[in-house]
Order: sequence, then structure tokens, then C-alpha cells
Amino acid sequence: MFECTAVDLTFLETARNCYKASVDINATPEQIFESFEDAEDWTRWAPPIQKVEWTSPKPFGLGTTRTVSMSGGMVGDEVFIAWDYPKRMSFCFTACSKPMTESFAEDYVVTPLDNGMTRVEWTMAMEVKGAGRITLPLFSPFMKIGVKWMLKRFKKLVEAKALAVTSQTANGR
Repeated sequence: MFECTAVDLTFLETARNCYKASVDINATPEQIFESFEDAEDWTRWAPPIQKVEWTSPKPFGLGTTRTVSMSGGMVGDEVFIAWDYPKRMSFCFTACSKPMTESFAEDYVVTPLDNGMTRVEWTMAMEVKGAGRITLPLFSPFMKIGVKWMLKRFKKLVEAKALAVTSQTANGR
């Protein structure tokens, strides 16, 4: 593993490579966080993620750690730099199996709306080194599209789970 530069929330505003998306979901903030905490759910909505392993016990919070295995053999060790259930969670890489990652962070802001929906705003930020400085600008347009596409998949997953709970409750189960 290659050590990454740990960052704080200010990195999300200063990183050269930053990708953002938002979506309104028909679910509660608590249902959204339930999905965030479910290791299997990450593999369902974010196809590059092959496996999520929480390496800290519940309850999760600031300083929680996990390891994420991704396609292409990339593995990232993460630490949570923000955890305000059910409003916000953010994490950054502390180490990565690929040497081109200098810093990497993601931020999820969850805001209830007046119409019963919940907005999720996702920011992914990174700094790369070596060959990554050449290749990332080439892939940047696809990253922007990919973040939006994955967040739509997250919406479908969370709404399906919320509907299943509502149906079970209505049927008295």
C-alpha cells in the first residue's frame, strides 16, 4: 500500500479534481444513512466498488475506518473525517494500492426537503501524481458523468428499499 496525504473537509473546496452530483430521493435521511452503513449496498450502486469492509465497529463516527476494494485491483484504506448522522459523512484515503493517488476524499451531505424527499449531494475530490496527472484530465469528462450516473443508481436502490419497508409495514409484517 502507498501512503496517501490525509485531508480534511477544506480539501473538498481546494482540490484541482472535483466532481459533484446531487439527487432528490424519496426516503428519509435515516434510510439513506442505513444504506451508507450497509457494506453490500456500496457494491450495488457504485459498480467500481467490489467490496467494502468496515474495520471499525459500530457505532460508526468520526475516525471510523474501512477498506474498499475496487475494480482494476485498486484498494483504498479510508478514515471518516466527518460523521454527523443523519446529515453528513465524509472520508479520505489514508493509503492506496496504486501509487498515483496523492489524496482522495468523498463527502455526502443529506438534507431533508419540505416535500418529504431528501437531497443527497455527493462530492468526490482527488489529487494525483505521476502518470495520473496525464491520464486524469483525459478521464475527467467520464468521471463527471459517472458520478451522476452512480448517484442515480443510489437513488433507485434506496427508494426500492424504502418502498419495501413501507409495503411490509402496510401488510402488518
